[in-house]
Amino acid sequence: MLKWVQSGLSAVAGTAEPEYGPDSIHPVTDTIKNEEEIYRETSVADFNWKVPTSTNVETQTFYFTDLNTGYTGFAQVIHSNLMGVHTTAQFTFRLFNNKDPKDSNITWTSTKLEEFRTEGSNFYAKDLSIELNEENNLYTLKSAVNKDSIVELTVSKLVPGVIFGKDGFTYYGDDLANPWGSMRHLFWPRCSVKGSIKLQNSTIDINGYTMFVMALQGMKPHHAAKSWNFLNFQSENYSAVQMEFTTPISYNTTKVNIGVVTTNDKILFASINNKVDHIDSKIDEIGWPVPNQIQFNFNKALESSETRASVKGELKQLVERVDVMAEIPQFVKNIVSGVAGTKPYIYQFCNDMTIQVDDVSEHGIGFNEATFISE
Repeated sequence: MLKWVQSGLSAVAGTAEPEYGPDSIHPVTDTIKNEEEIYRETSVADFNWKVPTSTNVETQTFYFTDLNTGYTGFAQVIHSNLMGVHTTAQFTFRLFNNKDPKDSNITWTSTKLEEFRTEGSNFYAKDLSIELNEENNLYTLKSAVNKDSIVELTVSKLVPGVIFGKDGFTYYGDDLANPWGSMRHLFWPRCSVKGSIKLQNSTIDINGYTMFVMALQGMKPHHAAKSWNFLNFQSENYSAVQMEFTTPISYNTTKVNIGVVTTNDKILFASINNKVDHIDSKIDEIGWPVPNQIQFNFNKALESSETRASVKGELKQLVERVDVMAEIPQFVKNIVSGVAGTKPYIYQFCNDMTIQVDDVSEHGIGFNEATFISE
């Protein structure tokens, strides 16, 4: 009961959480006892918006990669609820050219949404729609909310969707029946994408691959994790996705890592026994150890440390260092800024990378993020 009261206080006041210990974190990976339980195929219902009434951030993100032109980026809807009293929605869009980082078409927009609503797995707002068809194999995204980035994308699933464990949830709290926080991810790891992006002075055609992910942080982000690593890699014949978060010391500095490797038409394997190596890290002026190289290792077996696949590359191209505190609304900032040692920055990279799967290697484009939130 005491821990529940402590968590409730920190959820309202934004204070640092006490050290609850290992009994108050229940990673989705701990529920998996054999390789048959690692993942299951997603359904339409899995992608229904949860819309919790307590503090949460829920997102749908389409990461696109056009291997021919080098254009990469993402289109994302963010639906957030703060303390059950203030709900907002935002559409964020990034366009980058991996082949030409000085391309004049490089774009970043972040737009507050009006008249938004969720409807099952679909999302609607004024001048925006994201719809999943009934056959569960096609998403369409249309956004005209910002004249600097009018987006129309059709995303077709090429391999089955993936949800880890039974329901994809990591829970926070000492009572699994009544958790006080949660984390959840589910994926379409390899899709084809066609569409267009209309900018102020040009129109970019997109024809390539997409990774789609839906995520839920059912608590304050700085309480859920102190750091993140994320990879979306696409090549002519492979996709590799890895998502890792490490909890603050309040939840025993627990690391949760999930990954998927696919070919053009099937999932090779999903994995929970993975490792991210930051190589040649240097402390920048913010104070975070930013890697100059990175390697994402995928280990198929539950216990073995033997690497089944890896994606690695030099991080020569930093797309942007995102100061999260500068991006979030003042209402949220007033709460988060009260936490000592919290200085969240997202380092977004886009670079040529190489995947190694067993004895086969192939070059592709990797979009990865290294996020630092708190010490």
